[in-house]
Amino acid sequence: MEQVISNTAKIKQINVELVKEALIELKYGTKQSISNETGLSVATCGNILNELVESGEVIEVDLEQPSGGRPARRFIYNANFRYVAGIYVSDKEGINKITYAVTNLVGEMIEENSIILDDISYESIVSLIGKLIERYEIIKAIGIGVPAVVYEGAIVGNCDIKELSNLPLQKQLEELFPIEIIVENDMNLQALGFYRKQNFHTNKSIAIINFPKDNCIGSGIIVDGHIIKGNTNFAGEVSYLPLGLSQEDLIKELEKGDQFLQLAVKIITSIITVINPATIVLTGELVKSDMMGDLISACLKIVPEKHMPEITVRENIHDDYINGLVSVTIESLACDVQLVKKRI
Repeated sequence: MEQVISNTAKIKQINVELVKEALIELKYGTKQSISNETGLSVATCGNILNELVESGEVIEVDLEQPSGGRPARRFIYNANFRYVAGIYVSDKEGINKITYAVTNLVGEMIEENSIILDDISYESIVSLIGKLIERYEIIKAIGIGVPAVVYEGAIVGNCDIKELSNLPLQKQLEELFPIEIIVENDMNLQALGFYRKQNFHTNKSIAIINFPKDNCIGSGIIVDGHIIKGNTNFAGEVSYLPLGLSQEDLIKELEKGDQFLQLAVKIITSIITVINPATIVLTGELVKSDMMGDLISACLKIVPEKHMPEITVRENIHDDYINGLVSVTIESLACDVQLVKKRI
C-alpha cells in the first residue's frame, strides 16, 4: 500500500511540474491551453491550478474575452513566488572573490554582486548565505560553484580555494540552513550556461576548456545536450591527461609562450577525438585571441578539417557561469523524477 501511495504522490508531483512548465512557456494560459500543452485532462489541470493559486505560485488574472459562451479563467506563473541564489568562489591572480546572484524562479535578476576578501573560507560562505536569507526570506534554494571535483555535494581532494579542500560542503550547509543546497563543479556550470544560451535546435556536443594562470586546467563537457560527469564526477579533469608532466610542471610549462601552443593543441585535439564537439570554448588568463590562428592551424595538422569544431575564445565567462548556476538551482526545486529537462 505504501508503494501505491508513493507512486501516486510522485505522479501528482510530475503533473504539477508539467503544469508549471507549460504555464511558464505559455506566459499565460487557460485550463484548456495547458491541457493541450501537457496532455493532461482539463479536470486535472484545473485541480492543480486551483492548488497553485491557493499557494500563491500561480496568479489568476482577468478572464479571457469570450468568443461566445462562458469566458475562460486565465492564469500566469508567479515567478516571484520564491527566489534562488547562486554563489561561486574564485581565486584569480591572487584575488579572492565570492560572486553571487539572486533571481526569481524564471531567472530574472534581483541582485548581483561580488565581494573581494583576504581569504575565502567555509565561514565566509556561511556568512554570505546568512545575509542573503535575511535580506530575502523567500530564498528557497542556493547553488554553489567551486573549482574542484565535487561528488555528492562534497569537495573531493584539492580545491583551488585551499581552505575548501576535502570539505563536505553541501552536508554542512544543509545542517545550518533549512533550504535546498546544491554544490557543483565550476566548469560543468560554465559549460551548461554557455550551452543553454546557444538555443541549439538539436542536441549538440560542446566543451569549455579553462587555462587559468597559477592553477590547473579544467574542462566542462556536454555530449548530446547532457553534462558528462563520469562515474565519480572526475570527467573534464584534463590536467591529468598523459602529457608527460606532473600537474605542478604543467602549470609552469603552460605559462611559457613557446610551450603553451604545443600543450594546448594536445589537450584540444584529445577532446575533439573523444567527443567530436560542435564547439570548443577556450577561456582563462593564458588564452589570447591572437593565438587562435596558430592554434587552429596546429590542430588541423592532427584532426581532419571536416571534424574540426568551431573554436572560440571567451575572455569573460561570468554570465555563462551565473546562467548555469541559476539554472540548476531553480531545477533543484522541481520534483526528483526527471521529466523536467535537468542537465546536471
